[in-house]
Amino acid sequence: HVDGYLYSYCKILPTLYRMVYSVDNEEQTGASLEFVVPRDLADGFVNNKRECYKFRFQKVFDQATKQEEIFEHIAKPVADSVLAGYNGTIFAYGQTGSGKTFTITGGAQRYNDRGIVPRTLSYLYERFSQDSNMVYTTNISYLEIYNEVGYDLLDSRHEASRLEDLPKVMIMEDPDQNIHLRNLSMQQSANEEEALNLLFLGDTNRMIAETPMNQASTRSHCIFTVHLCRREPGSATVRRSKLHLVDLAGSDRVSKTGLNGQLLTEAKYINLSLHYLEQVIIALSEKNRSHIPYRNSTLTSVLRDSLGGNCMTTMIATLAVDRRNLDESISTCRFAQRVALIKNEAILNEELDPALLIARLKREVLSLKEELAMVTGEQRDDQLTVEEIQKLEKQVKAFLDDTDPDFTLSLGPDMRKIQYCFSLLKVM
Repeated sequence: HVDGYLYSYCKILPTLYRMVYSVDNEEQTGASLEFVVPRDLADGFVNNKRECYKFRFQKVFDQATKQEEIFEHIAKPVADSVLAGYNGTIFAYGQTGSGKTFTITGGAQRYNDRGIVPRTLSYLYERFSQDSNMVYTTNISYLEIYNEVGYDLLDSRHEASRLEDLPKVMIMEDPDQNIHLRNLSMQQSANEEEALNLLFLGDTNRMIAETPMNQASTRSHCIFTVHLCRREPGSATVRRSKLHLVDLAGSDRVSKTGLNGQLLTEAKYINLSLHYLEQVIIALSEKNRSHIPYRNSTLTSVLRDSLGGNCMTTMIATLAVDRRNLDESISTCRFAQRVALIKNEAILNEELDPALLIARLKREVLSLKEELAMVTGEQRDDQLTVEEIQKLEKQVKAFLDDTDPDFTLSLGPDMRKIQYCFSLLKVM
């Protein structure tokens, strides 16, 4: 297994207002982001407000960073670990309008604006085509959590005009405390095009609303998951892994967003779920903590194995660093620092597939029975019929045309059929 702390990165959104901050990416242990807030910017006669706030990250990306660089530094190492059989999670955290959705999903105007999800899908299927010694099976799920209720974004049975029309996802827990998501469909995708179509279907069903801070602000948490299975042809040993790509809702102060009515209710649910996420983070970072409050929210229940569990987890903290958003930027950085204190143990997910093992054992038993019949049984000496000959010719042709190395020519314990097939092969 692989021991390691959660990785944390920081991405800065371009802003119109100048903020006093500095970035140092040349440190040996990573990078640092420092805010300098002169005291004369604060109100009050006696001002003992802290002036300097410094935070450490694996790397800090500034406004000029391209989406390709984000993928290379953040998503590609996680995708490689998922291909090797480890679970992986990447989630973006930050206030509304700081670039979370753009980082995870990307923009629709230019091809180069593709985000982590489409680039990761392209990378995975590229690796599949390069590795001809393995058989890969990919399934995709897309979950949205809105007002603490989960919805399946990939339901294709009917068109949904509202989010409430989609199937509600129920969280179930088995006796071993493993989480199962009822009504969440897993759609198989054979190639990159099918996977991207599923992403487009899910994004179409996402709940979008306008707020004073961002006219395309997501009001929900969205979790795009790739379930991967790989095995060698003929082997009953499989490696199962999953990759969560999480776009969290905006972490905004309700008093600042200027919301009311239904939007205010949504903001309260968002902040409450992020509060429970922070509680789990704090509990995991404390030593000798016996109880971790995963069950407090839908989000923490779903991400249970990604936080302090069997997973390699990476967090992207997105910031819009201007004077108006100073408190939110510092709060986001503090949260990222707490996340970096969590230690996960990622274990290789390798197992024996019972169905494949049973099928292989059945083939072995049949082969042994045929060998035994050939050794001890009486052999027939009558001539093959016309129907038997035609059937054998079709079997031989199918055997030669099939490219699957596991495909066999099963003739049974009959030396007449075996000798005739050898004569056909000799002629061919």
